[in-house]
Amino acid sequence: MSRIRRHKRIRGKISGTKDVPRLYVFRSLKHIYAQIIDDDANRVLIGVRDHGIKGKKIEIASKVGELIAKKALEKKITKVVFDRAGYKYHGRVKALAEGARKVGLKF
Repeated sequence: MSRIRRHKRIRGKISGTKDVPRLYVFRSLKHIYAQIIDDDANRVLIGVRDHGIKGKKIEIASKVGELIAKKALEKKITKVVFDRAGYKYHGRVKALAEGARKVGLKF
């Protein structure tokens, strides 16, 4: 419940636009997902999941971050707002963010 409360508080402050969309992260016990969302149009622009990527959980999260950044740069999205969805910024969420930054996505 506390993660959901944190997520609602965060979402009240940030929003994705056409120029600067929102990079949303969801992690379950086994998998990690990332989406780039335009909140003005209520559309998911890009979605990436970790299915089929082998390795340890933090390595997989880093690869997912790199993959979503590559897809974003192909669609000429260079800057995003990072939405950690109430998760603490460490572990897999941090690895995903650093992987996206490594490829060239700015936030």
